[in-house]
Amino acid sequence: MPTANATRGAKKRKPGRRAREPAAKRARAYHHGDLRRALLAAGETELAEKGLEGFTLRGCARRAGVSHAAPAHHFRDARALLTALATEGFRRFAANMRTRMKAAGRDPRARLAASGLGYLDFALDSPALFRLMFASDYPDRDDEALQQAGEESFAILLDAVKEARGRDPRADADAMTDAVAAWSLVHGLANLLLAGRLPPIAELAPAEKEKAIRSVIDRLVVTGHSAQE
Repeated sequence: MPTANATRGAKKRKPGRRAREPAAKRARAYHHGDLRRALLAAGETELAEKGLEGFTLRGCARRAGVSHAAPAHHFRDARALLTALATEGFRRFAANMRTRMKAAGRDPRARLAASGLGYLDFALDSPALFRLMFASDYPDRDDEALQQAGEESFAILLDAVKEARGRDPRADADAMTDAVAAWSLVHGLANLLLAGRLPPIAELAPAEKEKAIRSVIDRLVVTGHSAQE
């Protein structure tokens, strides 16, 4: 027959077992990558709302609904999370350009112009992330994954110029000049739009705005190539 002490001990063990279950579930979530994805999503929102100066790991953890110590499972500090955000940003940025180019069909000049539209789509949809990627020293530029993502996105432009010019910028100095010019023009257009410095375009309805932007890209990027041929 169990003693009173044994009965009390048995009752005390039950809550202990239940208390351990959430921790086990959290550990499984970490291993499956759920925490990393949640922190990246929270980090992007934190960046958009508070900017780089107000960006903290604690704020990201709060948004993700985890403890302040949880981000250490994947990110040692805020810079590591910002580096991962920039890396994911370049991947989405590249996907935007590919999507636009695919919709443009097979005409090389149309595809080149479409790459610029994809560039602008991303910049205008995710301005804080765009600035982090291109105009910030916060990400670790020596990070291998970030470097690879950036190079892959630039390769899309190089390939588009190669199709349009018939010469590979990687092997032809003039073609590389064209690629850099196209990049500079579209990047400058993105920054002007984000800064609100192009009211004649910014104030247009969405369909008219895209038409105007497409005309600018055609004139500056595509027609510019034609004039040199």
